[in-house]
Amino acid sequence: MKVYHRIVSSYETNCYLLIDEQTNDAALIDPGDEAAMLEQFVKEQNVTLRYILITHGHRDHTFAVPEVKKAFPDARVYIHPKDANGTGFYSYPLSEMIPDLCTYDDGDSLPLGSLTIEVITTPGHTLFAGSMGRTDFPGGNAGTMYESLRRLAALPGDYQVYPGHMDATTLESERKNNIYLKFAVQHLL
Repeated sequence: MKVYHRIVSSYETNCYLLIDEQTNDAALIDPGDEAAMLEQFVKEQNVTLRYILITHGHRDHTFAVPEVKKAFPDARVYIHPKDANGTGFYSYPLSEMIPDLCTYDDGDSLPLGSLTIEVITTPGHTLFAGSMGRTDFPGGNAGTMYESLRRLAALPGDYQVYPGHMDATTLESERKNNIYLKFAVQHLL
């Protein structure tokens, strides 16, 4: 498995290209902007783009989806059903722009070549390296955020963490060093 990273837009949103090296099947995660650059990048990797996966409905994670979908019409676009219609000032209603929009929810899995992508629903911006997402935007909720952090902290083992903004990290590093994750584990809100 390979994971490539590109930063897009003035919001410095992380966009990832996940590739199964055995089959060259790929998933593009959170194409928030700069569609032409992302299209070119995917083509340069000589992969078959199977999915465009959206972590949440904020436009800095979704704005380039319609253009990328046009460039890769066979790629299926997935988003959580609560984000599909876009709510709030910062959301982008993909259901209006992607006629064959698919949804995924907690516990779902998607095959990607020899890999399996497992969906774990964690509402909120959730986990950043040494931090957590903001809860002061419309729709934000600190209690929900802490529930998501607790859920991630409870996963067995260690994982690479590729957040929507900021640097990549590991779950074990966050368990040891992230004050928000520690607070979530120690307090039920």
